Amino acid sequence: MKLLNSHITKKAVYVLTGLTLYACKSYEKAETNKSIQMNTSEEALYRPNFHFTPSIGWMNDPNGMFYLNGKYHLYFQYYPKDNVWGPMHWGHATSEDLIVWKEQPIALFPDDLGYIFSGSVVVDHDNTAGFAKDGKTAVIAIFTYHNIKGEKVGKIDFQSQGMAYSLDEGQSWTKYEGNPVLPNPGIKDFRDPKVVWDAQHNQWLMALATYEKTIFYTSKNLKNWELLSSFGEYLGAHGGVWECPDFLPMQVEGTDETKWVLIQSINPGHVNGGSGTQYFIGDFDGKTFVLDTLFSKQLSEQKAIWLDYGKDNYAGVTWSNIPKEDGRKLFIGWLSNWEYAQVVPTTTWRSAMTMARNLKLLRKEEGFFLISQPVKELDTYKTIVKEKNSIEFTDTYTLIEQHELDIHKAVISLRLSNLKEDTYNFTLSNSSGDVLQFGINNKDHYYYIDRRKSGDIAFSEKFAEKISTANFRNFKNDVSLQIIIDKTSVEIFYDHGKTVMTELFFPTAPMQNLKLNTLNHSKTSIDTLVISELKL
Repeated sequence: MKLLNSHITKKAVYVLTGLTLYACKSYEKAETNKSIQMNTSEEALYRPNFHFTPSIGWMNDPNGMFYLNGKYHLYFQYYPKDNVWGPMHWGHATSEDLIVWKEQPIALFPDDLGYIFSGSVVVDHDNTAGFAKDGKTAVIAIFTYHNIKGEKVGKIDFQSQGMAYSLDEGQSWTKYEGNPVLPNPGIKDFRDPKVVWDAQHNQWLMALATYEKTIFYTSKNLKNWELLSSFGEYLGAHGGVWECPDFLPMQVEGTDETKWVLIQSINPGHVNGGSGTQYFIGDFDGKTFVLDTLFSKQLSEQKAIWLDYGKDNYAGVTWSNIPKEDGRKLFIGWLSNWEYAQVVPTTTWRSAMTMARNLKLLRKEEGFFLISQPVKELDTYKTIVKEKNSIEFTDTYTLIEQHELDIHKAVISLRLSNLKEDTYNFTLSNSSGDVLQFGINNKDHYYYIDRRKSGDIAFSEKFAEKISTANFRNFKNDVSLQIIIDKTSVEIFYDHGKTVMTELFFPTAPMQNLKLNTLNHSKTSIDTLVISELKL
């Protein structure tokens, strides 16, 4: 079933609902079954065109992404019986190009050891775990078991790490009879294992989140794990629980230098409120992760360094098994925030994923930057509607007018130059008076998103209580932007992805226009402007 548009029939949803409930009968038979009805108006207004959403039910963290034989696999935290968080399963979707996704049957169900929380998947090419047979390569998932009964009676060790394997490229799974492969050592928050192959030190490496730090483990066979070290107890943001780590080597762009990058989500504690994802750059000797001195200096000047300064990119991790000839570090995040995720104004489904992104590591005089850019596969769907150079205006310029293109499937790329000490404000609006504003304050040196008048905000006082900002150091003479709009989300990539802001909004009617204006009526230059509609 193709699920990347709003044209999902009521019949299809009912069929899928029936299949899902049948598959779940063996688990928690006494659980009340809540009916999720299709709301056609919210489908048309809110279901994204090209960001992945489940057909029904609740979704949060992306899990276990891997690539194999032409397919990208995306698993995710999933509860099919309601549109709020519940007993966690692993949902599953696949894509051939990271843009168009097809939802697959549920991959992993809860069992007597607990709910299936977040984790990762690796392709065991060398059969280190011994599961391969009949010439089939084993794909191995390592995830957190969450024992809800243990949690309710006040136990500390209610989370442990389990394993499952697949011999049909991730379509069906067998849970390891020796679970848990990593029992809890007496830590309350002990979860979200991200496993990678560390070729330099010839070991499987696991990064595991605890309340205030990341713990590293090593293994030769994915079954027996040995503690290596920990990192981060007094570094970065600590306003909430550390979750969903990712740990990977990355080559610094334009050099032969390799650094290790720790991507570490936290909830709450984000600079703009709620859940968010910070990162650290350093060196790893096979046992211990140590910050690079330049990054340590950056961190001393800031409380934390964020992968995305918007409020709606959380728990993101990278794909495993990307071919060497590709070489990219491909990433996707959960397009929501725990402050309001369970009350946003959709009922059939809740939550989407961000666009898939390519991560790159830059080293500049002022520090390291983990930049994010939309994957190149997006370009194959673009049809250029407007392309102009050397535009000059004073006060206001209309980028997109009503009916000029489908603004809900738009990619806008532009470069502003000769900037003044002024505010450069983009306004996305409709005939109902809803406005989403974002842009550049070049006087006080920050980027921003303001959704206080963007439509329905009454569902949560946290959703639009303040403007989201991302500080930059000095006056800017020029700024490049890439803006991706998809019904209820905007993803803004400033300066080729050096700063990114991702946020949701829920207009009461479809958005129609996009304008750029300056607060102090400065004369403004747009060096290049390309507006594309995505043909999906």
